[in-house]
Amino acid sequence: MRAALSVIIPTLNAEQQLPACLSALIEGLQAGLVRELVISDGGSTDATLRIADEAGALLVKGAPSRGGQLRRGVLASGGDWILVLHADTVLPPGWTDCVQDHMNFRIDQAGYFRLGFDSGGFAAGFVAGWANFRSRLFGLPYGDQGLLMSRTLYDSIGGFADQPLMEDVAICRLLQGQLREIPLIARTSAAKYVKEGWCRRGARNLWTLLRYLSGADPHDLVQSYRRSDPRS
Repeated sequence: MRAALSVIIPTLNAEQQLPACLSALIEGLQAGLVRELVISDGGSTDATLRIADEAGALLVKGAPSRGGQLRRGVLASGGDWILVLHADTVLPPGWTDCVQDHMNFRIDQAGYFRLGFDSGGFAAGFVAGWANFRSRLFGLPYGDQGLLMSRTLYDSIGGFADQPLMEDVAICRLLQGQLREIPLIARTSAAKYVKEGWCRRGARNLWTLLRYLSGADPHDLVQSYRRSDPRS
């Protein structure tokens, strides 16, 4: 198996979440699938950069904008395939085989994982269930579900837009008809939901999505998002 996969992770003060994310990627290195890890940082002031360096990652630095960070990270990578992950997303054991299967047989499609949380309970199950339903029905997985695609496909749609919010929705809209679910659950941190409240954060995310789909500017949306919760 030739190492063909570049993993790109955007970060901003992610020292608490990043180690678990990186640990799950060791499987891909051992299988000879992962070519490189690219950390695209937006100005971390905690131990994120040290953790990335100790992991042997290629470090890219720039302004804090999720879309811009991803665009820079992909540009710096060299794999024939790219896998974009959030720093608080952890892939499950066995992910390598499923990703390799997609790479072998779905070269014209992008793949995303099913969403799960690192917290149990009805609220976590409901929010994850809605996210997975939205992804299948509307073709709108979010960034915490990961995104896998060939570089050829990425280049053909123009890549990530340099925008601070909804960059995941923007690229998935470009990929309509070319998205396929990878049958594994990627678990993401529930910390923000627990801290803010499942209903409140879920409603805020949905309202932001609807505003974006209605034509709101992502730069205006991110200001509203931060005003409603300065901790975000």
